[in-house]
Amino acid sequence: MKFSPKISLIVAVYNKPENLRLVFAACDRQSFREFEVIIADDGSGPAVKDTIAEAQNLYAFPIIHLWHDDNGWRKNTMLNNAIRASAAEYLVFIDGDCLPGKDFLLDHWNEREENKLLMGRRVETSERWSKALTIDKVRSGEFERYGWSEWIDGLKGHSLRVEDGIRIPSRIMRTLLLRNVRGMLGSNFSVEKKHLHAINGFDELYNGPGCGEDSDIQYRLGLIGVTGKSMRNLAIQYHIWHPRTPTSQACWDRFEMVKKSNEPQCEIGLNKKKQEGANENSPLGIKG
Repeated sequence: MKFSPKISLIVAVYNKPENLRLVFAACDRQSFREFEVIIADDGSGPAVKDTIAEAQNLYAFPIIHLWHDDNGWRKNTMLNNAIRASAAEYLVFIDGDCLPGKDFLLDHWNEREENKLLMGRRVETSERWSKALTIDKVRSGEFERYGWSEWIDGLKGHSLRVEDGIRIPSRIMRTLLLRNVRGMLGSNFSVEKKHLHAINGFDELYNGPGCGEDSDIQYRLGLIGVTGKSMRNLAIQYHIWHPRTPTSQACWDRFEMVKKSNEPQCEIGLNKKKQEGANENSPLGIKG
């Protein structure tokens, strides 16, 4: 029988095959097994292709590799390609430098609700922790177990939100501890595929990271009545350390235009709606 996944896990990738190898190992530990992995590759070099081919032979879960030429930041284009390629009706999104905990997909599946966008968090690990990470630590689950060194990293500010790495299955406890969030992270969220089609997917006119792959999506989903649900202390995720990537002012300017338009559907997304000769004074600042 043909495998029909319940979840399509979409992984946004750009180079760093050493991280992707760890992500695959973390995927293999998932307690929820009815998933496929789609690699949305924004123009990585051949080492990533080789890593994916190796994983396709090593692991039982399906792995699909989508790739286009490296022509600047086009993550949103690849995410739209992944939506089109997905076999499941429920989509979970992570980045290629984020390790999902064992119950990551299980939590996203069990907590899903109609007209809800599930918004998870991530532990911002320290440089020390990330450099000591090995594939054996991932396969054994050691990377999920906290010791004194991890708490000390947090106290010293070398890692951030260490407490978000503690899984709290009880909804009552999470409520009592005020473990809620309002903002969405592009590296840890899930939603029904039909809702992304309703807003025409990711806006491909963003040309850099920071808001086009998360804040924009959350805002436009809200316009169609899909509201956020906090997954803090569920769907645990660990971000592998790297120097902070700045957000361009142009991206924030674009997001401000999107909010002023009050239009849930982007014009250049899953479907390219803009026609030649259209009004160059579009409220989104798009020229035909």
